[in-house]
Amino acid sequence: MRLPPAIIPHTEELLREVLRFTGPADVTLSRYFRDNPRLGSRERGVIAEAVYGLLRNKTVLTNFAESGIGPMMRRLALLGLADAVGAESIAGLQEGEAEWLERVAQIDRTQLAPQMRSNLPPWLWDKLVARMGEAATLELADAMNRPAPLDLRVNTIKSDRDTVIAELAKAPVACEPTPYSPLGLRVFKKPALQNIPVFKEGAIEVQDEGSQLLAQIVGAKRGEMVVDFCAGAGGKTLALGALMRNTGRLYAFDVSEKRLAKLKPRLARSGLSNVHPVVIAHENDAKVKRLAGKLDRVLVDAPCSGLGTLRRNPDMKWRQSVETLGEMRAKQGSILASAARLVRPGGRLVYGTCSILEEENDEVIADFLQSHPDFILRPMSEVLAEQKIALDMGDYLKLLPHLHQTDGFFAAVLERRAA
Repeated sequence: MRLPPAIIPHTEELLREVLRFTGPADVTLSRYFRDNPRLGSRERGVIAEAVYGLLRNKTVLTNFAESGIGPMMRRLALLGLADAVGAESIAGLQEGEAEWLERVAQIDRTQLAPQMRSNLPPWLWDKLVARMGEAATLELADAMNRPAPLDLRVNTIKSDRDTVIAELAKAPVACEPTPYSPLGLRVFKKPALQNIPVFKEGAIEVQDEGSQLLAQIVGAKRGEMVVDFCAGAGGKTLALGALMRNTGRLYAFDVSEKRLAKLKPRLARSGLSNVHPVVIAHENDAKVKRLAGKLDRVLVDAPCSGLGTLRRNPDMKWRQSVETLGEMRAKQGSILASAARLVRPGGRLVYGTCSILEEENDEVIADFLQSHPDFILRPMSEVLAEQKIALDMGDYLKLLPHLHQTDGFFAAVLERRAA
């Protein structure tokens, strides 16, 4: 079925804005679709797929675009659309464009130079190859350049995994249990969840399996005092609240009132009453200092480059640089040091990122341990065994899309020495 000719200029206009990289691509897409309400759901879906496909494969498609005719942004839009739905579905092509797209389609992309094939910026490609080697980097890049599946977490306050699977089947939504998270489900297609009763009732939440595991290793128990230090929209907060069986006290700290506001409807659906959202000005806010030495568990899901989430946010690789990494690392160290003050003797501090780079992960922990002799590293292998999670890890949790089918995640478990 051919698409209306207007798809091309819409894709072109949206790409022009997205490729400025002045903000997250998903925000730009949402705003554009809001401003163009006459676009139907099919058209919106195709345009989004073309834009995300181009962000994933920008190096290759920009190279192919050099050979075309007409304005560069139109050529990129056509390549994105052809990859998304096939050139034969695009109406409104001008003279020579169909033939050009056909020639491009015959190029064997597996024969391209490795760095181009990876669709990673040169600085990131070089960094990963130096650590992992070329073959493993290509495997990782290939996995990160594919769309992520939809993972759900079962809210045990409201239901259990078997019941949810049966309820989703009625919708009908096909899914299977995730291999590592005991509460996860992987959905095969991407249904409109907001219309499904188990979602409306709060029995499921959208959450990547890697993010679920990060909440699991905090090991939060009934009646404890726990802080989610960089709570954002609260996905891990909700997971922690359920693990605490809606008892104790769970603080959700974040510097963004807007992000925390997104937690409110999710919190209402979840049935949790032990969660206390708190807007803080910065990591050294007086609201933080008041809790010094009182917390059983503290989770720091630190702000990071987001390079582990490229399956969902392919624009991140083009929006980051070596310079932004340096700024990020200083911030991560400061946040971790501040969060550490909250932990009681014998308590647990978990540092996590959705990054795949050692500068934001291993090196931050090494610096912290050097300056905080009152903390020790708990090997991740022990923590996972405690939680009965069948994952083979060493000192740290290191999840990668091509090995674990999750987003890229890092986590370290630190414990304050008992007094």
